[in-house]
Amino acid sequence: MKKNEPDKTRDQVARVILEGGPMTAADLSDKLSITPAGVRRHLDSLIAEGVLAPKDPYQVNSRGRGRPSKVFVMTDNGREKFEHSYDDLAVAALKFMASKNGSHLVDEFAQSRADDFERKGEQIKKSGKSIAEKTKALSKLLSKEGYASTTDKMGNGEEICQHHCPIAHVAAEYPQLCEAETAAFSAILGTHVQRLATIAHGDGVCTTFVPANISPQVKSKIKEGVR
Repeated sequence: MKKNEPDKTRDQVARVILEGGPMTAADLSDKLSITPAGVRRHLDSLIAEGVLAPKDPYQVNSRGRGRPSKVFVMTDNGREKFEHSYDDLAVAALKFMASKNGSHLVDEFAQSRADDFERKGEQIKKSGKSIAEKTKALSKLLSKEGYASTTDKMGNGEEICQHHCPIAHVAAEYPQLCEAETAAFSAILGTHVQRLATIAHGDGVCTTFVPANISPQVKSKIKEGVR
């Protein structure tokens, strides 16, 4: 059965939030060229279905003009509607492996998956570009792999935001997957990274902080100080 136009537009609204992260109704109106009233009708429908949820935006400084607009975020139920079809089978397979005195095999699987991702990021690793440039390239690779990733400046560094996680339900049962993935990020970027939040643990977005690169001059001073 073909979807009618309102259904298609509603799905577009959900997909934009899935891939772009939390947005206001005004953001969605601009991005999809839909009237604010039209956007709100679709938002109301998606909220009623449990696909989206309205939240207060994060504010670094509470001062400002008036009350900030609500942002709309993807719920766990909403994510289930996107690319989670193999989760139950994957969890069952890993549970079976672990139950047969093979918990080490789960660790090896997580590492193997991370190694495969690291190989895909080999060009980024060897590029010789700045940390900021490498971070953006890594984010593009993550989006290609289905993680709907974006980057943003955060303090003295960069933040990678993964707005979707195809293996969230599996990783909730087996955090080794997230840990190995984080180590792969570090290996690709050539620097320490810090995982701040994960969808698998109930957060709205997977976020990873990548500190700014240390200049050769500072590195030299650090070495001299150690001597």
